[in-house]
Amino acid sequence: MKSAFLLILFICCSNKQGPHNPDPDDAPQFISADTSAGNALERFECPPGFKRSAADSTSFAFYLRNLPLKPYGSEVKLFDGRLKPAEGVYAAVVDMEISDRDLQQCADAVMRLRGEFLFKQKRYREIEFRFLGDGKMHRYLDYAGNDRSYKTFRRYMDHVFAFANTASLFKQLKPADFSTLQAGDVLIQTGNPYGHAVIITDVCVDLNGKKLYMLAQSYMPAQETQILLNPASNTVWYELLEGFAIQTPEWTFRPDDLRRW
Repeated sequence: MKSAFLLILFICCSNKQGPHNPDPDDAPQFISADTSAGNALERFECPPGFKRSAADSTSFAFYLRNLPLKPYGSEVKLFDGRLKPAEGVYAAVVDMEISDRDLQQCADAVMRLRGEFLFKQKRYREIEFRFLGDGKMHRYLDYAGNDRSYKTFRRYMDHVFAFANTASLFKQLKPADFSTLQAGDVLIQTGNPYGHAVIITDVCVDLNGKKLYMLAQSYMPAQETQILLNPASNTVWYELLEGFAIQTPEWTFRPDDLRRW
């Protein structure tokens, strides 16, 4: 069991480095409504001419765009307390605790956000994730019984992280057309032997239907979730361009890597 657990962690995300800003003094110039704002919606404005896609207050999209953020300038903490400097990788850190075990890596952060949203909405029956070993869905209700405490939910999520990864999450999600990209969708590669996953947290649209989107990720080793910078523009917004690779600071995705819950 222990060797299988270590294998799952190993193949979740690699330490594959993409291009990033090599000069820490070259501060990213991203559009910001208010650096003192405590959530992504208020901190990051859509560019001029764009507005956020409509989102019902009970939707996953609404939850993601309102993610709480740590104070401006905060650095990502790894599970063991070490810091991950921004260095052109991220513009903000999601204010959500992680355990002191090397568990919440890339796909895990995606599942964590989905699970947190469903738990907050009390949609307990929908909280379930596929495990790598047996290929089956494992439900929160089967784990928690009649206990609806957040503490038990967090234990369930750490349990999921230990036995699920990019490969199992990939199989759980459904393919989606890149042109229909929406908040909550996931860019995910299983890789050989490595994979990675990032989640779309927000979408802006202009009058012509042009879309911009925001991404969040965790990485390896386990670390806090972060709002990614676009290395091509040093903003938090990525332009939806069909047929072109999506270059994030630490990974490159293809449009056909998009999947949906």
